[in-house]
Amino acid sequence: MTDQEFVYRPTAEQPRVLHVDHEILVVDKPAGLLSVPGKGEGRDDCLINRLRGAFPTILLVHRLDLDTSGVTIFGLTPHAQRHLGLQFEHRQTKKHYIARLWGHLEPKEGHVDLPLCVDWPNRPRQHVDHENGKPAQTDWRVLRYESDTTRVRLTPLTGRSHQLRVHMKEQGHPILGDPLYSEGPARDFPRLMLHAESLRIRHPDGGRYMTFSAPVPF
Repeated sequence: MTDQEFVYRPTAEQPRVLHVDHEILVVDKPAGLLSVPGKGEGRDDCLINRLRGAFPTILLVHRLDLDTSGVTIFGLTPHAQRHLGLQFEHRQTKKHYIARLWGHLEPKEGHVDLPLCVDWPNRPRQHVDHENGKPAQTDWRVLRYESDTTRVRLTPLTGRSHQLRVHMKEQGHPILGDPLYSEGPARDFPRLMLHAESLRIRHPDGGRYMTFSAPVPF
């Protein structure tokens, strides 16, 4: 599925506020909703626009893929946006994702170090490119095996586009329901089985560490 083939049908499910104060807003993003407006007509319905009515000073810090659900943080002041943005840029945040994979991933713990870049003829797909790709690292830990699938906790050490999805595919165990990187029975699921379970940041006002979590919906 390329950009041209993509038809956007945003979910009716609404984001759930996990935390709000004078500097930050943290929500649980539903799967099937863009984080920001997409290119082209009919792609204005997105997470930040749905929240802007209640939080008019909302500012983007990071984003989750359309098909990914879970913890997303916004700044409510320019200071908070800058502070959080630097934390993401300098890899000072701690993110954990839960995913369900096709097959049984072994060993039960591991590390992926494969550089990624956009696959231009097949945008928005990304692919491994050892010459032109940017560094990308992911840690995994198996939580349990479920019939023909594996439930894992994924910890991205970098923040490349589609990083977790491509890294798991390259291990031979694509994420279930992935419209871009899975095929056959692995693709035949109602949604992408990838959820941003938790995010740890330093609060822009005072620097105290805070961790936000959202329950896994699958």
